[in-house]
Amino acid sequence: MDIRKEYLEFFKNKGHDIVSSMPLVPDDPTLMFTNAGMVQFKDIFTGAIPRPANPTATSCQLCIRAGGKHNDLENVGYTARHHTLFEMLGNFSFGDYFKKEAIAYAWEFITVNLELPVDKLWVTIHESDDEAYELWQEHIDASRIKRFGDKDNFWSMGDTGACGPCSEIFYDQGSEHFNSDEDYLGGEGDRFLEIWNLVFMQYDRQKDGTLVPLPKPSIDTGMGLERVIAIKEGVLNNFDSSNFQPIIKKIEELAGKTANEETIGSYRVIADHLRATSFMLSQGILFGNEGRPYVSRRILRRAVRHGYLLGFRKPFLAKVYDTLCNILGSHYTDLNEKADYIKEQLTLEEERFFKTIELGMSIFNEELAKTKEIFSGDVAFKLYDTYGFPLDLTEDMLRDKDLKIDNAKFDELMDEQKTKAKAAWKGSGDVAS
Repeated sequence: MDIRKEYLEFFKNKGHDIVSSMPLVPDDPTLMFTNAGMVQFKDIFTGAIPRPANPTATSCQLCIRAGGKHNDLENVGYTARHHTLFEMLGNFSFGDYFKKEAIAYAWEFITVNLELPVDKLWVTIHESDDEAYELWQEHIDASRIKRFGDKDNFWSMGDTGACGPCSEIFYDQGSEHFNSDEDYLGGEGDRFLEIWNLVFMQYDRQKDGTLVPLPKPSIDTGMGLERVIAIKEGVLNNFDSSNFQPIIKKIEELAGKTANEETIGSYRVIADHLRATSFMLSQGILFGNEGRPYVSRRILRRAVRHGYLLGFRKPFLAKVYDTLCNILGSHYTDLNEKADYIKEQLTLEEERFFKTIELGMSIFNEELAKTKEIFSGDVAFKLYDTYGFPLDLTEDMLRDKDLKIDNAKFDELMDEQKTKAKAAWKGSGDVAS
């Protein structure tokens, strides 16, 4: 099943316009990257621009969360669900249908189109949302509807403006696979996997915190495509799905070794980061030392460092790129059309880093041997400034050792460099929260 196509066609048949994925660089000064499906509709939701002729839409949006407050980079490779780049399925109502239809559509798609078993599904709602509670009972037993507070089930665009309660749909992956103390609905474990969030945008929050009902309540939903593919294929980790496995197999082939428990994280990091940097290059984001290009560079260098751990000593990502195109190129045609250019840029950046990685690793290992608890901020800065190791790359290398960096010293040296250069180092954060 092509879940992306199935989803878009489902909502098209419900009267929604299919809207293309917007660029990864949004026309929004508060965001480094497009990080959710609703970003391109924000001005419609806030009333800054008029509603379109068709007040309902659906999309599959490419998203990046690898900079600023929306930063999943450090988790990639260590968890089953985090990615630097992912696809978010969504359906949207701009003052048209509201809770009743949004809930009915979600339930129909999950149970009829995806054929997910009802006894594996749970729903959460905001503790105050009696309306959603009543509506959900038309589809699922009340015992499988749980109420949570603002932290889990209330969404807002910012400190003021559009906001409202939300309802999340969870899939139970089974106690036979997950049985830690955190594997309960609402816990941090992986047993109950959130697959779809339905946001009921019904209030306008004032500066004093007052919630004023919106004259035209709206719907914003988001469902992670990678998660749904993994569930449908019966695997417990996104990286074990058909979205990633061919890439991992190709890396194994090039490395001449099969992934094992000790090395699998490196294969997953490379697979994920190849996807992210390839899409960024396809949309004109090059490698550089500040802003978005810096984010792209640190993602690529993290992939290369993990390639180094697997034995690679020269550029290899261009040899994996065609496998990526085989998976995603039919939908995202830019990957095919710009293949030669993307391969060239990947290889040039890999070459730059491979030239210095040997010396950098030697200095890192020398300092590591002397480190008991806190890794030298001076050495971390030297690795950054001289050898091109982003700080979070050094942190990543220390993670398995349970060691931290002297960040205060690193920051002090960074500030000194900024002053000397008389130019701000923009880093990778969102311009504003």
